[in-house]
Amino acid sequence: MKDLFFFDAMLTPKIITLIYWLGLASVVVGFVVALFSGAIWQALGILIFGSIGTRVWCELLIVLFKIHENLQKLASKA
Repeated sequence: MKDLFFFDAMLTPKIITLIYWLGLASVVVGFVVALFSGAIWQALGILIFGSIGTRVWCELLIVLFKIHENLQKLASKA
C-alpha cells in the first residue's frame, strides 16, 4: 500500500489490460454499426485496423511503463 501512495509502484500497467478489452469492445460495436448501415468494406476496415490499432496502442503504453520500471532499477543500483 505504501508503494501506491508514494508512487513507487505504478497502477496504470494493471489497468491497460482493461483498457485493451474496452477498446476491442468498441471496435466490435463500430463493426456492427457499420455492418448494419450497409458499409461492408468500412466494417471490415474497422474490424481489422481497429483491433490492430488498439493492440499497438496498448503495447506502446506497456513499453513506456517497462522503460520506467527499468530506469527505476538502474537508479536504485546507482
